[in-house]
Amino acid sequence: MNETKKLKGRDLITIGIFSALYFILNLAAMITGFVLWLLLPGVAGVLTGIPFMLMESKVQKPGAILIMGLITAVLYFVTGQFTVLLLITFAVACILSEAYRAITKYDNRFIHMAISFILFCYGMLGSPLAIWVYKDSFLTQIQQNGMSAEYVKSLSGLISVPMLIALCISPIVGGAIGALISKGLFRKHFRKAGIV
Repeated sequence: MNETKKLKGRDLITIGIFSALYFILNLAAMITGFVLWLLLPGVAGVLTGIPFMLMESKVQKPGAILIMGLITAVLYFVTGQFTVLLLITFAVACILSEAYRAITKYDNRFIHMAISFILFCYGMLGSPLAIWVYKDSFLTQIQQNGMSAEYVKSLSGLISVPMLIALCISPIVGGAIGALISKGLFRKHFRKAGIV
C-alpha cells in the first residue's frame, strides 16, 4: 500500500472523534419515538451526515469507514443496544460503504461521498427490522411490560408491509438530506474555519 494511503495516528484520532459524534447523534435518533424509530436509518441519516462526511473528507484512506463502523459497534455493544440482526446489517453496510470508497479511489466529490454515506446508513436497518422479524414476540413482550391492548393493537397496525418498504427507502432519503445539510455547512462554515 502506498505510504500516503496508510492510516496514521492522526487519522485514527480523527476517525475516533467523528465516530463518537456519529454515535451520539445516532443514539439521539434512536430515542425520537416509536414511529420515527421505525424509520431509524433515515432519521439517523439526517442527523449524522455531518460527522460522517467530515470524517470522509479528512481521512481519504482505506479502512477509515470500517474503523468508524467498528468503534460505533463497540459503543453500541457496551451500551447494550446491539443485537445480532443489527450486527449483520451494520457489518454489511460498512463493507459496502468502504468498498464503494475504494472503487471510486476515495474521490472527494460530493456525489461519491453521499453514496458512501447512504450505504453506511443502511447499517441501522437491523434495529427496527427486528420488529418485523420477531413481531409476535415483540408485541407479546410489550403487553407483558404493561402496555394496554389498545396501544399494542395500534403498534401492530404500524408494523406493515408499506412501513417496511418505507423503512428500506428511508436510508436513501435521510442519507441524501444529511449529505446535503453537510454540503451546505462545508461550504458556508467548515471551509472558512479550515476544518476541511
